[in-house]
Amino acid sequence: MCFLLVALLGPSAMQPRLAGAGAPFSLDVGASPYVVIGLTAAGILLGTAGLGLCFVAVRRGWRCPAKGLMVAGVLAAAAFAVMPPIGSADHLNYAAYGRMAVTGHDPYATRAVDMPGDPVADAVEEWRSAPSVYGPIATAQQALASWAGGESVALTVFALSVTNALAFVLTGLILHRACRTPEGRLRAALLWTCNPLMLFHLVAGAHNDALAICAAVGVLAVLARTSRPVLRAAAAGVFAGAAGAIKFPAALVGGGPALRMLLGRRLTSLAALAGAAAGTAGLAYALAGEHAFDQVRRAANSVSLATPWHLLDAAMGVNQHRVVIRIGSLVLLAALIWLLARALPRDPQQDPDAAEALAVSAALVLAWLWSATYALPWYDGLGWAVLALLPWSRLDWALLGHTAALSLAYLPARDPALIGLPDDLMWLVTVLRSDVIPWLLTGLLIWAAATALRSARPRPVPAPARSPRGSAGSPG
Repeated sequence: MCFLLVALLGPSAMQPRLAGAGAPFSLDVGASPYVVIGLTAAGILLGTAGLGLCFVAVRRGWRCPAKGLMVAGVLAAAAFAVMPPIGSADHLNYAAYGRMAVTGHDPYATRAVDMPGDPVADAVEEWRSAPSVYGPIATAQQALASWAGGESVALTVFALSVTNALAFVLTGLILHRACRTPEGRLRAALLWTCNPLMLFHLVAGAHNDALAICAAVGVLAVLARTSRPVLRAAAAGVFAGAAGAIKFPAALVGGGPALRMLLGRRLTSLAALAGAAAGTAGLAYALAGEHAFDQVRRAANSVSLATPWHLLDAAMGVNQHRVVIRIGSLVLLAALIWLLARALPRDPQQDPDAAEALAVSAALVLAWLWSATYALPWYDGLGWAVLALLPWSRLDWALLGHTAALSLAYLPARDPALIGLPDDLMWLVTVLRSDVIPWLLTGLLIWAAATALRSARPRPVPAPARSPRGSAGSPG
């Protein structure tokens, strides 16, 4: 309710003003930064506490029908979709890149400042000098929204919000179908469709991560549902390539099945998976043009304020030793993959090969999220989606803490100077985001690594007896 109220109140420090008539709809009461930031912080804390209490209750035997939670999540997503996005101004960037595409400009070589006088490009806030960093399929979505919205920022953003909300709901349905037991479907509903933090960031925030996650989850769903193994692998490769052509890290979910195919010497299936993924992503990027990777390469060395790497960056001199930080993040990534792949739970009633593939995919995703030098709270959506297909574990708490901490760090995720953040709230950036959260995430990372080390499995789960029922965390 806190997030819905912030969206309903209209333009504020948490919600950019949208020019143009029509949807999305909100009031315009001129809410103060203290009110909207306080409401958002309360929503984050209450949502985190509520989800944590659900974790505890489920472990103690509490059960409820997953369909009720699914319906509640879908209704919340629908409500957010018809109101202006809150939390950041990224949707203004999406609208501008779509506007560039439909007006004949290359979003990967054009900046908002290069289109003075354009009503959509002029609405961009802090990223006015940055070309698009998003994949070509995301650009296609942005172009479609721009075609629908024309010169109206409001209608363009509304089209973006609707498509992102639909992707979020579709992901929830895929996860629901992938889990065959009531316990598994309850977990999927709690971790995804009715997860208040994901509803806030991905739906209320209108972030295009929802599209990438939908394609990524499709990889696991296709592998579970198609009968012929080679066709199954090829179809999964198409989804993996599409996920990577929206946001490149989303293709990580294909790593688990690929590794299992390699270790099982199913080279034909592996070739089909890799070939389809490379072909899909390659075709999309080829159509996007030669500049499609330019901004991605520049962004690769970025360090965001709320990550533990910011502490090291500040200690060594900001921007002075980014190579050291990049090497350190890769080493940490490798160590976390090894730890998490051994520690993440497998359901003994599930086919062992499928269980291993899911665990490795989750390990790749979580390791990337926790070792990245640049992290924002909505990036965690990919981790929640993949983790929803595994059994309950203590590592659920690590992701909950990670998402909650980053959510508090970016209150709001907008340039304080552009929104006129009062001086007595600047501590949210200079203290909370830059100092408190990086240390908090450092401690959380150490705890997660220690937990994974204690829970490490030295060998795969033995093959179970065949059962007509799927497991709680099974993809089918």
